[in-house]
This record gives sequence, C-alpha cells and structure tokens, in this order.
Amino acid sequence: MTPGLSDLSGPRLSPAARAHLAEARDHLTQAAAARTPATRYVSAHMAALRAAAAVLAARPRPMDGRRRRLRSAWELLPEAEPRLAEWAAYFAVSAAKRAAAEAGMVRAVGVRDAEELMAEAETFVATVESILGVPGQPGLPVTVPMAG
Repeated sequence: MTPGLSDLSGPRLSPAARAHLAEARDHLTQAAAARTPATRYVSAHMAALRAAAAVLAARPRPMDGRRRRLRSAWELLPEAEPRLAEWAAYFAVSAAKRAAAEAGMVRAVGVRDAEELMAEAETFVATVESILGVPGQPGLPVTVPMAG
C-alpha cells in the first residue's frame, strides 16, 4: 500500500476489537431470533458487552504495574471513551437482570424489558461502530414474536 493513503478495508482496529464487534452483531442477530424475553434480554445485553469490549480493546489503558481490583467493562468504559459514560451506566444496571435471566429466573424479564434492551443494544452497537470508525451495519431483521 502506498504510504499516506487510507486503508480501504476500514480503520486500523486490532483483530480483538474487530472480533468483539462481530460478536456484538452476532448477539444482536440471536436476540432478534429469540423466542423468549429472557433469551432476547441476555443476547441483547451480551451484544452491548461485546461492543464495550471492542472499545476497550481499541483503546487500551496503560498499566501502572500495581495490581488492581477487577472492574467490569461498564466501569472501565467511561475511562476509555467518555462519550459512552451514560451507556455504561445504563448497561451496568441491566447486568443484574441479565444475570437473573441466565440463572433461570425467566420471570425477572418481561417482553417490554427485552424489547427495550434490544433496541438500546442495537443503538449502542451502532454508536460504538461509529466511534471506532467502522462502517455501519444494516438494521436487524424483523424480530420473531416471543412467548409470554
């Protein structure tokens, strides 16, 4: 490639960041096809988590040599990308409900909860793609009606 010309394949993101974005899109597809609110909620939340992981992979923070306590992606995200601070707070709150759904407490998540999180996750993934300079992806297919 000629020096100075932009890479036509998109921004120079690490393979890890690209993989996380692909996983985020896969989770959105799974959420759209889910037949239960709990499954849709979990998949949508995982999509958002993978998008957050893409940002963290794209903008690593230097380690200062000290051992630090483990922190969630939602705690780290505002430091890596301050424009995503409100999103991080939103998805941090929804993490407890996702954990309940994963643990089999399916009644913890209603249809409205799942639909809202699905819409927010799709917007968040698109926002992350935009911030990272990744070309936009087509919208999700019409979702499958859920039971209950």
